[in-house]
Amino acid sequence: MNYNVAIVGATGMVGRKFLQVLEEKNFPIEKLYLFASKKSAGSLVTFKGKELLVEELCEENIKDKSIDFALFSAGGDVSLKFAPIFAKYKVTVIDNSSAWRMNPEVPLVVPEVNPEDIKWNKGIIANPNCSTIQAVVALKPLYDKYGIKRIVYSTYQAVSGAGMGGFSDLEEGLKGKAPEKFSYPIANNILPHIDVFTENGYTKEEIKMINETQKIMHDSSLRITATTVRVPVYYGHSESINVELKNEFNLDDIFELYKSSKGIILKDDVKNLVYPMPIDAEGHDEVYVGRIRRDFSLENGLNLWVVADNIRKGAASNAVQIAEYIISEGK
Repeated sequence: MNYNVAIVGATGMVGRKFLQVLEEKNFPIEKLYLFASKKSAGSLVTFKGKELLVEELCEENIKDKSIDFALFSAGGDVSLKFAPIFAKYKVTVIDNSSAWRMNPEVPLVVPEVNPEDIKWNKGIIANPNCSTIQAVVALKPLYDKYGIKRIVYSTYQAVSGAGMGGFSDLEEGLKGKAPEKFSYPIANNILPHIDVFTENGYTKEEIKMINETQKIMHDSSLRITATTVRVPVYYGHSESINVELKNEFNLDDIFELYKSSKGIILKDDVKNLVYPMPIDAEGHDEVYVGRIRRDFSLENGLNLWVVADNIRKGAASNAVQIAEYIISEGK
């Protein structure tokens, strides 16, 4: 059986990655509809060697179509307005913005972690933040086997996480041009500042990681802190994750656990300088885990280094995997 799929925000960075991932996975598509802003409407996008016309996103262009899945990456305001419209026409929306993530009526899903939450969706399913997705994929096996008391996130996030503007700031900044997207130059620099600062001194990106992890894990008792940092890398978020487990562990068992965990590639052989790097993860859907070592500063402490392609697993691929799961379960 084939399905009718819509992409909202089809001309953006993640929208184009949706197309690439759908093509690579040979997703069973009958008809593909592309939507974007009025400004981008009328442009042509290539999919499987064919040029497709991008339509303006408006209800008139939605209601006369039979659509099974709508993959959104067009910003929070667009999602808040149009996701309910698609859902009204019995479309399953998988949204990449932050608009619906913390809504208690909307499941926040990473298929390797909490696919069971998909079944209670009411037409809208939220994709977590890119930095959260790779973190919870790495943490879920530990949570299930040992329990987790506390998490300390320190991230090193690629400029593509800020969209085309972030990508351009690095590209043009290396040529000596002033930044347009970021507050300061990102070329040859790092910025301990992703999203806006809140009253408590944390940025929204840091708060997202904390709240989303608790929601995905169904555990509001998890103690979590985060510092998120933008680095001059085009693709691939890296994260140092410090975990305090509830129970004792053997380090060899941790390695075996990751060898058998779905969606994870263990890359840890420090004697031969083998560890995950963004260039390893670029273009892949798996989460890479390495630099696994005991944290001797506290009981049952563990350090991890976690890397993933933020535009693929952190956005487009996770959404497509959700759709694939729905199809496989016949929901």
